[in-house]
Amino acid sequence: MSSTLGVPRPDQASYMLRAAASDVGRLYKRQLLDLLDVREGHTVLDAGCGPGTDLPTLAERAGATGTVIGVDRDPAMLAQARERTRELRRVEIREGDVLDPPVGPGTVDRAKIDRVLMHVDDPATALAQLRRVTRPGARVALAEPDWDTLIVDAEDLETSRAFTRYTTTEAVRHATIGRGLARLAEQAGFAVETVLATTPVFRDAEEADHTLGLGRNMEAAVTAGYVDRERGRRWFTGLSQGTFFASFTLVTVICSR
Repeated sequence: MSSTLGVPRPDQASYMLRAAASDVGRLYKRQLLDLLDVREGHTVLDAGCGPGTDLPTLAERAGATGTVIGVDRDPAMLAQARERTRELRRVEIREGDVLDPPVGPGTVDRAKIDRVLMHVDDPATALAQLRRVTRPGARVALAEPDWDTLIVDAEDLETSRAFTRYTTTEAVRHATIGRGLARLAEQAGFAVETVLATTPVFRDAEEADHTLGLGRNMEAAVTAGYVDRERGRRWFTGLSQGTFFASFTLVTVICSR
């Protein structure tokens, strides 16, 4: 891990693929997909599918008579999703927004939104749209972090707290949506069946830097006046010296239409 601030932002698609392939990513995704309970013949929507990480697994579970629809608004993400699924005839990749998905009303048996609502303008509208496109009895899986629970161990506790405060105040649009996910789902008209909390633990500073943006976000926190530059530099440099620990809470909600 570099000893200086200003770590460049990773390519978003590569970041998402690497995050999904991590031990943390595999654990919660396996749990989410198992609880979604996709079966042969289902029509499945992955709203905000990104580079298509989950589309092959969803297609395998939906079988030869099912259909999987991946929706994203980013052309780069869509290009990777199409490449990833080009040999899967029952997968459709559509350009669109989770706030107005290009899917007919009442046509979806299973749907998921994974780490997308924290970024959208209006999460309530996205969930209302999800309800619009799902059939009665459909099952929906939602997963979002609560960045207010982000902790990074360092001797300078106040700087760690300032880093989390910057993350929740400036870096993420809806930083605490994880804790409100069940409430928002109920307000959208879904029946909440299961609420789970997963705590990803990072013991490697470089992997945490990649996933949590420690360097680039500390640089931004310094620029925004949350942390003194020299203090931020010492904090970031110290993370790669000795034992490292960081964690946050990720909330998964399973609900039905």
